[in-house]
Amino acid sequence: MNSSELQRVLNWLIDGAWSAQEPAEMIADFCERLVAAGLPLWRFGIFIRTLHPEIFGRNFIWRQGEDVEIGSVDFDVLDTPEFAQSPLRIVFEQSVEVRGRVDDPNSKRFPIVDDMRAEGATDYIAVPLPFLDGSTHATSWMTRQPGGFSDEDIAAIRAIIAPLARVSEIISLRRTAEMLLDTYVGNRAGARILGGQIRRGHNDTMQAAIWLSDLRGFTALSDRLPAEAVVTILNHYFDCQVTAIRGHGGEVLKFMGDGLLAVFPIDEYVGDAAHVCAGVLEAARESRASVEALAIPVGEAVERFRFGVALHVGNILYGNIGGGNRLDFTCIGPAVNLAARLEKITGRLGRTVVASEGFANVCWHDWHELGEFPIAGFSKAQRVYGLAEETYAQAG
Repeated sequence: MNSSELQRVLNWLIDGAWSAQEPAEMIADFCERLVAAGLPLWRFGIFIRTLHPEIFGRNFIWRQGEDVEIGSVDFDVLDTPEFAQSPLRIVFEQSVEVRGRVDDPNSKRFPIVDDMRAEGATDYIAVPLPFLDGSTHATSWMTRQPGGFSDEDIAAIRAIIAPLARVSEIISLRRTAEMLLDTYVGNRAGARILGGQIRRGHNDTMQAAIWLSDLRGFTALSDRLPAEAVVTILNHYFDCQVTAIRGHGGEVLKFMGDGLLAVFPIDEYVGDAAHVCAGVLEAARESRASVEALAIPVGEAVERFRFGVALHVGNILYGNIGGGNRLDFTCIGPAVNLAARLEKITGRLGRTVVASEGFANVCWHDWHELGEFPIAGFSKAQRVYGLAEETYAQAG
């Protein structure tokens, strides 16, 4: 090892790995600098546990001469035989180093050693990566050097861990903030909040297609079923919509009991109003099929469901609204109010999908005019449209 070059790597980490913009780029740069400093590194892995409802952690794997591989694992990995026999399990659970050499009989307990031998590797060490919040993450280091890592190499790796942990924690915190904001407020709103739009009054006007839906008979359902069963039903019911909404460019802004508010922004990046609204209609049809197919056993019965969704298009005010230091990133405006009123009409007409005249005019389809309806808060009655296919279905 070249001690002065190693110090350069340490200083680069301490300064925040400023030359790299993305995590994969940082890891590649980091490993290449270590190799240039004399560390006989052939493969490096870093494993960061995440604060995510579905993902246990992310991993980044670097090999000499290859691009960094990025992956993620869900919580099911904790129950697999591979994880049970992995050195990383010991690192996560005990926060200790674990070493495996191909010429060490004690290392045979780790299946990864056989994989190492097949790839020409000679030595492996997994080292804890402690964060300031008390959580333990992990790194793995592998070499093809005859005889494995030297004592000097191991000392260098240990010296690197502290500054590497600080940089990794900063990157992880940023990503955690992004994921939590995406999970709770949506990716478009999350990006704006992280970009500094955190004050009341930070609002923009934008054109969007609006989706407002709710579950039929939810009040009666809540009254006759245990609360735990109702939560399970809601989660499955929302799954039927969220996947379709996001798949067609929409963003879910709010869950309101059994209600769901989503917007589909219309701008030069996603297409004109006709293109966006066509995607919204397709999302509504996909959601309808998914909800119709949903069947959840509760006790000896099987619950089935119907819902209604109103579609409208117009300008909305999108941004921070609230009181004091408690804000909500949402949308308001007459267009949202009209969508909410139209959603109530779906139940009165026994329809799944209804659209405003504005939406129907923009989105070409075989619409069936349902008539004009007085709308509370609006001076003029509103013409409402339904899908002709639902008419045929009812007639049959």
